[in-house]
Amino acid sequence: MLEVIILSTIQGITEFLPISSSAHLILVSKYFNFNIGNLTLNVSLHLGSLLAIITYFRKDIFYFTKNRNMLLKILISSIPTIIVGFILVKYSLVDFLRNYKLIGWTTLIFAILLYVSDLKQAKKTIQNNYNYKTAIYIGLFQVLSLIPGVSRSGITISGARIFSFNRIDSAKMSFLMSIPILGVVSIYNLKNILIENDLTFSVLNLYGVIFSFILSYLTIKFFLNFLKKFSLVYFVIYRICLGIIILYYSYQL
Repeated sequence: MLEVIILSTIQGITEFLPISSSAHLILVSKYFNFNIGNLTLNVSLHLGSLLAIITYFRKDIFYFTKNRNMLLKILISSIPTIIVGFILVKYSLVDFLRNYKLIGWTTLIFAILLYVSDLKQAKKTIQNNYNYKTAIYIGLFQVLSLIPGVSRSGITISGARIFSFNRIDSAKMSFLMSIPILGVVSIYNLKNILIENDLTFSVLNLYGVIFSFILSYLTIKFFLNFLKKFSLVYFVIYRICLGIIILYYSYQL
């Protein structure tokens, strides 16, 4: 029960903040010896976040049904990450990326990128400037999020800021781009559960979905309100401190 609560809390809080949910999940799981590879738990965590983003942006999603061009842009931006992610999983390359030194360096390096990109003057909005070319470019940025420590939210927001989108629209773009990714991850894990005949979806997994949903929803709301008043520098400072700590301990081992 404690493992589910801790991991679903981390997933809910870090999935949509520019601090890397995968890095935090890997680090905490290694420290406490949690089984992050549990398929049903993975489904629970990602399903909770997916339901939260769909619930929060339900009006925008309903708008997509009327504006197919916007829906197509979101889907196109996710294709590169889905393809590269599939290759990493198929050839069992994921575990090679899960080491402390790599996580430490990516946490630090992409914190600097987040800071530099956030200095850009905002000139563009989703409604007026989010075209297919921009969707593809930011989608290519998103591929880097497959490396733990980079942060899917962080790299897509950085990409949007580099293209001069304001902070709110950059975050919103990042959130909407997460829907296809979280959907594919959930479907892939569900498929593996069916293949392995592991259908034991327990009450604990339900708790995982609920905790992940609630905390993801609250985090989305908090982050969007936060960006109305502050810059991303606070997340940059957190990442730099975290990266330095990880690198210090990883090079001591």
